[in-house]
Amino acid sequence: MTFNSWPSCAENPLALGFVHEISKLNLAKACFSHKTLKLSQLLANVPSVNDLSLEFRSEKIWIQPESPKVLSPWLAKLRYVNLDNLPEECDIAWTMFLLEAAPFVVEFCITVWDHKCHMESQKSYSEKTDVKWEPSDPDFKHKDLAKLNIYGFQSDDNFTGHIRRVLEAAVNIKEVSLHDRKVCKVCAVKFPHVEVRPSSYPRTSDEKDLLRNKMTETLPKASPAVIHFLS
Repeated sequence: MTFNSWPSCAENPLALGFVHEISKLNLAKACFSHKTLKLSQLLANVPSVNDLSLEFRSEKIWIQPESPKVLSPWLAKLRYVNLDNLPEECDIAWTMFLLEAAPFVVEFCITVWDHKCHMESQKSYSEKTDVKWEPSDPDFKHKDLAKLNIYGFQSDDNFTGHIRRVLEAAVNIKEVSLHDRKVCKVCAVKFPHVEVRPSSYPRTSDEKDLLRNKMTETLPKASPAVIHFLS
């Protein structure tokens, strides 16, 4: 099931009846209101989702982090998570709440990108503020996560700190794939006057080795070998 661009003024933009056979759910929203949605309410009658994609259109984060105790019953079968087009200035640490609530996720993908073609307005009406989230358990461990993909990786604490946190928690992770920011030729043609942030993606072998060591140092079970720069 795919549901795109529902009205921002809608009080209850999506209500699902008992749809126990939906296995793949794609939701996209450029949310100009202050309202955020709780997945525990949205998925209350959808117990079988194993593949969840949320598209943020480079705008405000429109889902609300929740306690694992509240959310876990609805994510018990979740295996694949894709968070697409998070705004570039957003702290991505909040995405950990999904890992905490979904113990059987095997692959987690995050794309951070101010993709102007998908934004509702070049002068955004939303407030792109950091999502408030606190880890519920500092000793949290995830046994099933095998692969983390990040598109739009940059060499700053926002990304390196998050990857360290995932490596601390995901005790059996096999691969962390880090890609540079995506490039859209249409954006460049349609919005030539809009300044693009310079990329700090590592280019040389030395830069990549330094970042690998930074993200794995002091982590006894984390090997730099699991981190791959693929751009």
